[in-house]
Amino acid sequence: MAQSKSHFKLVAIDDTPESLELITEALAEDNLQIFTSTDPEEGLDMVFHERPQVVLLDLVMPKLGGMEVLERIVEFDPGIEVILMTAHYSTESAVEAIKKGASDYLNKPVSIALLRDRVRKLMDEARQRQRTLALDDELLSTSQFEGMVGRSAVMWELFARIRRVAPHYRSALVTGATGTGKELVARALHQLSPVSGGRYVVCNCSAVVETLFESELFGYVKGAFTGANQDKMGLFEYAHNGTLFLDEIGDMPMNTQAKLLRVLQNQEVQRVGSLTSRKVDARVVAATNHDLRSLISQNRFREDLYYRLSMVEIRTPRLAERKEDLALLEHYFIRKFADQYQKPIQGLTQRAQILLARYSWPGNVRELENVLGSACMMVMGETIDVADLPENMRPHALEAGVSAPLGSGAEPDKDLSLEEQERLLLISALERAGGNQSQAARLLRISRDRMRYKMSKHNLK
Repeated sequence: MAQSKSHFKLVAIDDTPESLELITEALAEDNLQIFTSTDPEEGLDMVFHERPQVVLLDLVMPKLGGMEVLERIVEFDPGIEVILMTAHYSTESAVEAIKKGASDYLNKPVSIALLRDRVRKLMDEARQRQRTLALDDELLSTSQFEGMVGRSAVMWELFARIRRVAPHYRSALVTGATGTGKELVARALHQLSPVSGGRYVVCNCSAVVETLFESELFGYVKGAFTGANQDKMGLFEYAHNGTLFLDEIGDMPMNTQAKLLRVLQNQEVQRVGSLTSRKVDARVVAATNHDLRSLISQNRFREDLYYRLSMVEIRTPRLAERKEDLALLEHYFIRKFADQYQKPIQGLTQRAQILLARYSWPGNVRELENVLGSACMMVMGETIDVADLPENMRPHALEAGVSAPLGSGAEPDKDLSLEEQERLLLISALERAGGNQSQAARLLRISRDRMRYKMSKHNLK
């Protein structure tokens, strides 16, 4: 029975009516709606229907034990805070409860003052999460710069440097580890330059066959070599009055580097097989994840080309150097993929946040984007938990002291479409639940109505 109407909801499940009466009297507040049940199955239905912020749960009950109820709640929505209460306290059961996702574990008879304090604390944290979500939305509007997201000191410094350089550079070198956003910097330089209305042309130097480099960059004339049946414009000419982005320039062959240096110095290109030069006016941004000074010492990169390019050098920081941006980036990518997959995803559970915060991110922002993209595809509820993260992340949960709740079974093939994966997840859940739709809905962390809708959508009986 509901005691009042408000935004915050609490469900108490205990087979002892006196305990429920005590909880109701102790926690009665104008801003808290309390639901109670002496039957664990009925209590679970209340949780699935009302989606409370907090659940108070007795550990030992007939028919269905508190641990199993806890698992079902966490499977349904890992964002719900569950406090277990028991007169049979043991360290082993407390550890097991916390590992399975409980927020707290209290010994009966529970102190009224302690219970009020814990519930109010969880309500305050829920309010704080709501304020944080709203604040993150506001921060995103002020923390985005030409496709990049950040509010850390190193990112503000990067943005300021791009603004200062963009109007004046003729060539620039962007350095940094893989996945740090070097191409985003190159695009920003183009967009803020006087040639932003011109073409932005990309050449991935690591993907070009060595014998084709010159014809790719500078073009060729008809008859220059076997198969040259007509004149072909090179990328430099194509980028005339625009910007040419040379990605992974450390992989460019030495003989091509010499010709590139001449183009940068003279602003002229000579097509392969031609005796005449053509004027080009293209700004050049080169990027690399290599240490070019080390390559110079190994005679794999020209020193004079390095100094020509590095007149303006911009370094992109690793994610480990800007950990204060992590929460903002998480919010940005979750919002992006929630829109893309058309899912009502709100954010991460606290344990998932802890895992992501303690992970070293060797692949930097690109790895974070891929991890959250995968998690947003797999999650069936509104909150991403450890079990929704890619399998390669889960061993790190143990290292970080974070335990994943029980999942919904084997994951489908990620090569399948989103629709096909959803159908397989529904079938898997129904099989595990023995055809029981309510139980399958709990395994998938969705309501029974949504389960019926999805079964109808996929023509499942």
